[in-house]
Amino acid sequence: MSKALMLIADGLEECEGLIVVDLLRRGGVEVTTASIKEGTTILSSHGITFETDCSALALENWMGFDAVILPGGHGGTMNLKASPLVGEILKAYAADESKLVTAICAAPSILGDLGLLEGKRATCFPGFESHLKGAEYTAEPVTEDGRFVTGNGLGAAIPFGLHILSRLEGPEIAEEIRQKIQYPFAI
Repeated sequence: MSKALMLIADGLEECEGLIVVDLLRRGGVEVTTASIKEGTTILSSHGITFETDCSALALENWMGFDAVILPGGHGGTMNLKASPLVGEILKAYAADESKLVTAICAAPSILGDLGLLEGKRATCFPGFESHLKGAEYTAEPVTEDGRFVTGNGLGAAIPFGLHILSRLEGPEIAEEIRQKIQYPFAI
């Protein structure tokens, strides 16, 4: 069973986080949602309060996962970007050839600002392209380049989640989940 770590900050676009968590868990991935602050209560971009599994500050081994996932939302992205811990985690995951690094909506801008997308193809929410430093912007809903998967916004949350699932558990599992949720488009 694969494991994924989703880093969550106040202001996230809740559907970009929760849809991805739902799809991955349906496919057998053990997902840990981690607040990037003290405590586990998060306030989303639309005023929804929910609990994460833990605080990333309390994780003893944040490298003990196969993938790291950043949901978007403008406020959530700005809060993730402001966290030194998030930068440290992302750089460590990018340096480890066995890890998958993923981000959706505005969050790929964090990867770009850290220089992690240099020479890669990537997508993001329109208006954040200038932050994809060194990357070829695709404008696609989901772009996969090696160990990096990026999505362009809420409308891409399902294919983004299915792409991550395919990488972690295999295309057959991702296809099975796609069919079960009645998602009409191939991934």
